[in-house]
Amino acid sequence: MSTAGPHQSIGLTTISRTVASLAVGVVHTLERAVVGEARMRTARGNAWEAVCADRARADQRAELNRLVAELAAARAAARDRQPVS
Repeated sequence: MSTAGPHQSIGLTTISRTVASLAVGVVHTLERAVVGEARMRTARGNAWEAVCADRARADQRAELNRLVAELAAARAAARDRQPVS
């Protein structure tokens, strides 16, 4: 038989969860008030930023590969122009 009645004590973990929940609510409300509804970060916004960052890195990588290929071709052309000793 359980001796726990309707007057159960509140444990430390219950208090911690309550405080954490309230803190998250306060931060969320504060962010909404400071940055505005339109600028709130969302999962969709975060995903789009990640896609854009991936595209930008891919563009930079392609540009770097193009420059390396140009330098290699110019070096090979310069080598071909040098007289053989």
